[in-house]
Amino acid sequence: MKTIKFFGALTIFFSFMTFVGQAQDKSDRPSPPQTAEATVKGTKVLIDYSSPAAKGRDLYGDLVPYGKIWRTGANEATTVTVDKDVKIGGKTLKAGKYALFTIPGENDWEIIINSEWDQWGAYNYDASKDVLRTSVKPMKTDSNVESLRFTIDEGGLVVMAWGDTQVPFKIE
Repeated sequence: MKTIKFFGALTIFFSFMTFVGQAQDKSDRPSPPQTAEATVKGTKVLIDYSSPAAKGRDLYGDLVPYGKIWRTGANEATTVTVDKDVKIGGKTLKAGKYALFTIPGENDWEIIINSEWDQWGAYNYDASKDVLRTSVKPMKTDSNVESLRFTIDEGGLVVMAWGDTQVPFKIE
Protein backbone atom coordinates (compact mmCIF):
# COMPACT_ATOMS: atom_id res chain seq x y z
CA MET A 1 0.00 0.00 0.00
CA LYS A 2 2.85 2.41 0.84
CA THR A 3 4.44 1.62 -2.53
CA ILE A 4 1.23 2.51 -4.37
CA LYS A 5 0.94 5.79 -2.46
CA PHE A 6 4.59 6.59 -3.14
CA PHE A 7 4.30 5.97 -6.89
CA GLY A 8 0.99 7.85 -6.98
CA ALA A 9 2.61 10.83 -5.29
CA LEU A 10 5.62 10.55 -7.59
CA THR A 11 3.36 10.52 -10.66
CA ILE A 12 1.51 13.61 -9.43
CA PHE A 13 4.81 15.37 -8.70
CA PHE A 14 6.25 14.72 -12.18
CA SER A 15 2.96 15.67 -13.83
CA PHE A 16 3.01 18.96 -11.92
CA MET A 17 6.65 19.64 -12.83
CA THR A 18 5.88 18.97 -16.51
CA PHE A 19 2.96 21.41 -16.35
CA VAL A 20 5.09 24.07 -14.64
CA GLY A 21 7.84 23.62 -17.23
CA GLN A 22 5.36 24.02 -20.07
CA ALA A 23 3.71 27.02 -18.41
CA GLN A 24 7.08 28.79 -18.17
CA ASP A 25 7.96 28.23 -21.85
CA LYS A 26 6.91 31.50 -23.42
CA SER A 27 8.53 30.95 -26.82
CA ASP A 28 5.43 29.33 -28.33
CA ARG A 29 3.17 32.29 -27.54
CA PRO A 30 1.56 34.19 -30.44
CA SER A 31 3.50 37.24 -29.16
CA PRO A 32 6.88 35.70 -28.30
CA PRO A 33 9.31 37.20 -25.80
CA GLN A 34 12.10 39.40 -27.14
CA THR A 35 14.87 41.50 -25.66
CA ALA A 36 16.84 44.53 -26.73
CA GLU A 37 20.05 45.35 -24.94
CA ALA A 38 23.06 47.59 -25.18
CA THR A 39 25.78 49.11 -23.08
CA VAL A 40 25.35 52.87 -23.13
CA LYS A 41 28.41 54.71 -21.81
CA GLY A 42 29.16 51.88 -19.38
CA THR A 43 25.51 51.34 -18.34
CA LYS A 44 23.77 48.09 -19.23
CA VAL A 45 20.27 48.69 -20.60
CA LEU A 46 17.85 45.80 -21.14
CA ILE A 47 14.30 45.96 -22.50
CA ASP A 48 12.28 42.74 -22.10
CA TYR A 49 8.99 42.61 -24.02
CA SER A 50 6.55 40.40 -25.88
CA SER A 51 6.34 41.07 -29.60
CA PRO A 52 2.84 41.04 -31.14
CA ALA A 53 2.42 40.86 -34.91
CA ALA A 54 0.33 43.38 -36.83
CA LYS A 55 -1.43 40.69 -38.93
CA GLY A 56 -2.99 43.34 -41.17
CA ARG A 57 -4.78 45.01 -38.27
CA ASP A 58 -5.20 48.76 -37.84
CA LEU A 59 -2.82 49.37 -34.95
CA TYR A 60 -2.85 52.89 -33.54
CA GLY A 61 -6.15 54.50 -32.72
CA ASP A 62 -7.83 51.06 -32.99
CA LEU A 63 -6.07 47.99 -31.53
CA VAL A 64 -3.92 50.37 -29.46
CA PRO A 65 -6.23 53.31 -28.63
CA TYR A 66 -4.95 56.86 -28.57
CA GLY A 67 -4.94 58.53 -25.17
CA LYS A 68 -5.02 55.24 -23.17
CA ILE A 69 -2.29 53.48 -21.22
CA TRP A 70 -0.62 50.68 -23.21
CA ARG A 71 1.74 47.97 -21.95
CA THR A 72 3.79 48.66 -25.10
CA GLY A 73 3.85 45.05 -26.21
CA ALA A 74 1.82 42.00 -25.27
CA ASN A 75 1.44 39.66 -22.30
CA GLU A 76 3.37 40.85 -19.23
CA ALA A 77 4.28 44.51 -18.93
CA THR A 78 7.35 45.48 -20.93
CA THR A 79 10.30 46.05 -18.60
CA VAL A 80 13.39 48.21 -18.76
CA THR A 81 16.38 47.47 -16.55
CA VAL A 82 19.37 49.77 -16.03
CA ASP A 83 22.34 48.90 -13.83
CA LYS A 84 23.27 52.55 -13.15
CA ASP A 85 21.34 55.79 -12.82
CA VAL A 86 20.40 57.26 -16.22
CA LYS A 87 18.42 60.17 -17.62
CA ILE A 88 15.40 59.88 -19.88
CA GLY A 89 13.94 63.11 -21.22
CA GLY A 90 16.32 65.00 -18.91
CA LYS A 91 14.85 63.25 -15.84
CA THR A 92 16.82 60.91 -13.59
CA LEU A 93 15.93 57.23 -13.40
CA LYS A 94 17.65 55.31 -10.60
CA ALA A 95 19.28 51.95 -11.36
CA GLY A 96 16.72 49.14 -11.22
CA LYS A 97 13.99 47.27 -13.06
CA TYR A 98 10.80 49.07 -14.13
CA ALA A 99 7.68 48.66 -16.25
CA LEU A 100 7.65 50.63 -19.49
CA PHE A 101 4.24 51.92 -20.52
CA THR A 102 3.18 54.43 -23.15
CA ILE A 103 0.18 56.55 -23.92
CA PRO A 104 0.05 56.76 -27.72
CA GLY A 105 -1.17 59.90 -29.41
CA GLU A 106 -1.43 61.00 -33.01
CA ASN A 107 1.20 63.71 -32.52
CA ASP A 108 2.81 62.92 -29.15
CA TRP A 109 3.49 59.79 -27.11
CA GLU A 110 3.96 59.73 -23.36
CA ILE A 111 6.77 57.42 -22.20
CA ILE A 112 6.06 56.16 -18.68
CA ILE A 113 8.46 54.36 -16.36
CA ASN A 114 6.61 52.70 -13.47
CA SER A 115 8.04 51.01 -10.38
CA GLU A 116 5.56 48.09 -10.53
CA TRP A 117 7.33 45.99 -13.16
CA ASP A 118 5.94 42.55 -12.26
CA GLN A 119 2.42 42.73 -13.69
CA TRP A 120 0.34 41.38 -16.54
CA GLY A 121 -0.30 44.00 -19.19
CA ALA A 122 -1.55 47.33 -17.93
CA TYR A 123 -4.66 45.98 -16.19
CA ASN A 124 -3.37 46.94 -12.74
CA TYR A 125 -1.45 50.02 -13.86
CA ASP A 126 -1.21 52.51 -10.99
CA ALA A 127 -0.13 56.03 -11.99
CA SER A 128 0.92 56.75 -8.40
CA LYS A 129 3.83 54.32 -9.00
CA ASP A 130 5.16 56.26 -12.00
CA VAL A 131 8.76 57.31 -11.43
CA LEU A 132 9.24 59.13 -14.75
CA ARG A 133 7.17 60.53 -17.61
CA THR A 134 8.32 62.26 -20.75
CA SER A 135 6.72 63.18 -24.08
CA VAL A 136 8.20 62.23 -27.44
CA LYS A 137 7.24 62.64 -31.09
CA PRO A 138 6.35 59.51 -33.09
CA MET A 139 7.68 59.18 -36.63
CA LYS A 140 6.73 57.14 -39.67
CA THR A 141 8.87 54.10 -40.47
CA ASP A 142 10.57 53.64 -43.84
CA SER A 143 8.81 50.30 -44.22
CA ASN A 144 6.13 48.35 -42.38
CA VAL A 145 7.35 46.55 -39.24
CA GLU A 146 5.22 43.39 -38.86
CA SER A 147 6.25 42.42 -35.30
CA LEU A 148 6.81 44.98 -32.56
CA ARG A 149 10.52 45.63 -32.16
CA PHE A 150 12.68 47.57 -29.73
CA THR A 151 16.24 48.55 -30.59
CA ILE A 152 18.85 50.31 -28.47
CA ASP A 153 22.03 51.71 -29.96
CA GLU A 154 25.27 52.39 -28.09
CA GLY A 155 24.46 56.09 -28.07
CA GLY A 156 21.35 55.36 -25.96
CA LEU A 157 18.72 55.85 -28.65
CA VAL A 158 15.79 53.51 -27.98
CA VAL A 159 13.32 53.00 -30.82
CA MET A 160 10.04 51.12 -30.52
CA ALA A 161 8.79 50.29 -34.03
CA TRP A 162 5.57 48.57 -35.08
CA GLY A 163 3.46 48.93 -38.18
CA ASP A 164 4.22 52.26 -39.83
CA THR A 165 5.18 54.02 -36.58
CA GLN A 166 8.39 54.36 -34.62
CA VAL A 167 8.74 56.02 -31.25
CA PRO A 168 12.27 57.12 -30.30
CA PHE A 169 13.55 58.20 -26.91
CA LYS A 170 17.03 58.67 -25.50
CA ILE A 171 18.64 57.04 -22.46
CA GLU A 172 21.65 59.08 -21.26
